[in-house]
Amino acid sequence: MPSIYDLKSRFQGLLRPTVARLAHAGVTANQVTLAAVVLSVAGGAALALAPGHPLPLILLPLILFLRMALNAVDGMLAREHDQKSSLGAVLNELGDVVSDIALYLPFALLPGVASWLPVAICLLAVIGEMTGVVGIQIGASRRYDGPMGKSDRAVVFGTLGLFVGFALIGPGAVDIVLGITALLGGVTIINRARQALAETKEPRT
Repeated sequence: MPSIYDLKSRFQGLLRPTVARLAHAGVTANQVTLAAVVLSVAGGAALALAPGHPLPLILLPLILFLRMALNAVDGMLAREHDQKSSLGAVLNELGDVVSDIALYLPFALLPGVASWLPVAICLLAVIGEMTGVVGIQIGASRRYDGPMGKSDRAVVFGTLGLFVGFALIGPGAVDIVLGITALLGGVTIINRARQALAETKEPRT
């Protein structure tokens, strides 16, 4: 199924000149990965410390965009500037999970919102990313199938942040969006598992 992740190559093309300059300046992929985590934790802390306050919510789309840009930059530094490493692979996968939890779990503290929904989304996100990595373990590629991958979650929560921050929607509408997001998160896990198995030519049960 399609995902916003499919637009990644175009985004990378726009960032390539900047990445080249960063590599020339001695910036490493691991430094960029850690910067994305620090940014996400700081943004999540602001959301958690002031639940429902407009400013952190309105700034969330900017934080998510910067995080996605940093994630693209670290990958390009690793692949295109000979910075691949085992440590980098570990930091990349763990950093994504930590960043998701930091930025999305605070939505459970929003007044009137069903707190279990953001918790469920974070849990499904962790399982979804783990499923994507398991593809490598069984001889397939790292799976990024949608419909609710990392980039898709960022769009959903960034949009929610704007709408809630500007008081354009109430808790009921937020719950509906979060419920759909959780459902699509479950579908994503199934899709990634099925596609990984399809790559290995093994039967799906």
